[in-house]
Amino acid sequence: MYIDVNMTVNGEATTVSVDPRENLLDTLRDRLGLTSVKRGCEVGECGACTVLIDGEPFDSCIYLTLWAEGKSILTVEGLTKRDGTLHPVQQAFVDEAAVQCGFCTPGLILSAVSIVGKNRRFTRDELRVLIAGHLCRCTGYEHILNAVEQAIERQLQMKEDCHAR
Repeated sequence: MYIDVNMTVNGEATTVSVDPRENLLDTLRDRLGLTSVKRGCEVGECGACTVLIDGEPFDSCIYLTLWAEGKSILTVEGLTKRDGTLHPVQQAFVDEAAVQCGFCTPGLILSAVSIVGKNRRFTRDELRVLIAGHLCRCTGYEHILNAVEQAIERQLQMKEDCHAR
């Protein structure tokens, strides 16, 4: 038995018929072709499959697609503008060399988008806690933390510039 699930994926209304036991990871990758969502541990430990659901990060491997009914899902494919311009968080990851093999990068970027969206500065220790659900085997996290801090500062500066006008 398949059930229709209506959700918004990367800004587009989407209806998909799924087995009630199907997780969001499989739906996004296999049915919708959104391959930025990585299959890692499949038990919610590594963060490679992180997506934003209504603006909050979730491990899509342990989130049933049925639960996404009526929700807004964002993957890395939904960040880049149509003209190819990177999202400010993506640009910060490039600027700070916060990628190596890249496997963990999409999930980290989406968590960083959520963090930046809180419109406040965090201490380095607070940022470590906020990204603790992501495992990276390559970078040692320093460049990642630098990128998140840079994206926060750019966001806050843009906000201050808008208020100054």
